Amino acid sequence: MLKKYLSDKKIPWQRRRRLGMALAGNKPTASFLTKIGKMQSAGCRLCRIVREARGESTDGLADETHGHINSAGCEGMATTVAAAHHSIWRHLYDSMHAAQKPKSKLKFVTLDKERNMSTLWRREEFLRICSKEDPMGKAQDIEVTIPVKKVKRHGTTSI
Repeated sequence: MLKKYLSDKKIPWQRRRRLGMALAGNKPTASFLTKIGKMQSAGCRLCRIVREARGESTDGLADETHGHINSAGCEGMATTVAAAHHSIWRHLYDSMHAAQKPKSKLKFVTLDKERNMSTLWRREEFLRICSKEDPMGKAQDIEVTIPVKKVKRHGTTSI
């Protein structure tokens, strides 16, 4: 019945959107509440709480939108968003490994835990391919060729 209500073009879009948000468990953001005059500031309330707890200034808070809250850019949600990301990545990685055929020449090198370039090159098989410095040097050579754009902000120019 609700699906029919949400897709009924005779019902105004805003009413269908509000119902959809309610069903999804979304609450109005500070950005929306400021837009309709119910709040004074669109600044993220979660970021404000974290900054106040650290004793930092609450100036320049990002606007509280659903996109902001669901990103690691929200100081109040960064740990939760990162944990969700890592959980999904581990599940995906484990599923790919489980589906791997026994004759496959590909080998998952980070199943036990995440590794970085330094820890991977402690393994003898990687040293036989090339030294750790070879790919790092190549990456550095490529990085220095990438142009950096200058951005003008409030009367100052920054890189």
